[in-house]
Amino acid sequence: MHERLAGVPPSVTVLNDMTTKIAAGQTTAAAMVAMSNRHFYDTTLKTWVTPWTNEAQSVFEPLNDFTATVIGMIRDDVPFNTVLSGDILYIGQSVSLPTYSYSNNSHYQAIEDQGLDLSSELKRVSQSQITGLPANATAGVLTTRAAAKAFFSGGTNRAMLRFTMMNFMCTDLEQIQDNTRPTDRIRQDVSRSPGGDSRLFLNACAGCHSGMDPLVQAFAYYDYDDAKGSLVYTANQVQPKYLINSNNFKPGYITTDDHWDNYWRHGPNRRLQWDSSLPGNGNGARSLGKELENSHQFA
Repeated sequence: MHERLAGVPPSVTVLNDMTTKIAAGQTTAAAMVAMSNRHFYDTTLKTWVTPWTNEAQSVFEPLNDFTATVIGMIRDDVPFNTVLSGDILYIGQSVSLPTYSYSNNSHYQAIEDQGLDLSSELKRVSQSQITGLPANATAGVLTTRAAAKAFFSGGTNRAMLRFTMMNFMCTDLEQIQDNTRPTDRIRQDVSRSPGGDSRLFLNACAGCHSGMDPLVQAFAYYDYDDAKGSLVYTANQVQPKYLINSNNFKPGYITTDDHWDNYWRHGPNRRLQWDSSLPGNGNGARSLGKELENSHQFA
């Protein structure tokens, strides 16, 4: 158990302690002993979470603010249904570290380079105070620099929704295609007759976009500036990427704000079991994060 959780053999003392607990039927307590080992945080959790932070889903990426925040939340037993909506961030606390910056990863690279113990090094801070984002614009790991670099850079911000659902709800878009949803919120950049065949749009494209586009509108004020290396947030101003390729279908939906609606609360995707206490719509990334993290599929 210790090697499976921490990746290293236990000491004799720890082995005896775990053996005693298991013999007494205290298997959870025994597992907690194993998880107190620093390698559970430095190796096991980092290896588990790192693929969530990049489109290639590679484990070979340095520690970053997304990964560190998830690790810190697990260590501190922070309710995980705040990971996509909380005003939360974990940073290192050693004086030898560069100051956290929204424009580079030097702070976290130094934590890794110095071999600091993540089980004790990380401390919780307010994301809005550290990054300068308005508190209501923070959305847990969705608004970390690492997530922005991976999923807001270029493109149309649809990647942020797709990879969030893959990483936190074990669901890719192909699994939730639904051609019965209204197409009124699909943006202008999606052709209604790809290759000159409207049947392709109706039978394939619309199945994802009819539900995805109304949700992705939550990220309308976000972007990633590759030159500055940082997330960009423009309150009450839609990012130009939401209006690109408008000639593909002029009558398509034009994004004017960050109001989102969850069309997947109806139809076959009700099986994701959305929280009935939530309205199923809102403004901005934080409220969308709450919608996703409080579904049964997330749990």
